[in-house]
Amino acid sequence: MKKAKVATLWLDGCSGCHMSILDIDEAIAAVAQKADIVFGPLVDAQVFPEDVDVTLVEGAVSSQHDYEQIKQVRENTRLLVALGDCAVTSNVPAMRNPFQVKKLLERIYVQGVDTKPGIPTEGVPTLMKRAVPVHEVVKVDLFVPGCPPPAAAIGFVLGELLEGRMPDLSSKVKFG
Repeated sequence: MKKAKVATLWLDGCSGCHMSILDIDEAIAAVAQKADIVFGPLVDAQVFPEDVDVTLVEGAVSSQHDYEQIKQVRENTRLLVALGDCAVTSNVPAMRNPFQVKKLLERIYVQGVDTKPGIPTEGVPTLMKRAVPVHEVVKVDLFVPGCPPPAAAIGFVLGELLEGRMPDLSSKVKFG
């Protein structure tokens, strides 16, 4: 039996959703029997592969790099899951939205420092005007709210998707 390809993606978020993925504990063995994790911060792959069956996306789309990455991921993923409140609503990353990016960066990197003030430019992705939820950029197939979603809910989602079923999350998750 051919194993499914599962990927995870970490955009603008705190990695709490990835920590919840790790907290599915022994359920990871059941996932490993049916799927290979082919991309994400939990594996060494540097390039997003083609023909991924399921991708779990954590975080809001906040930078040009995030934008380009989520577009590429969507093109190469059969089922895209917005995992956690940041991916679903843009949550904490969106707290910067009322402020102009230039003024925000000046406040943080110029006014807010005592030594070597200056806005970094090398190796730093350009911020978008607003942090947005994943579904404002690409089509999302499943929304899993929570900050972070409970490990049991993530395990349930993965199990259902790997069995070819769309999970009913009505009793499994909530915002916050």
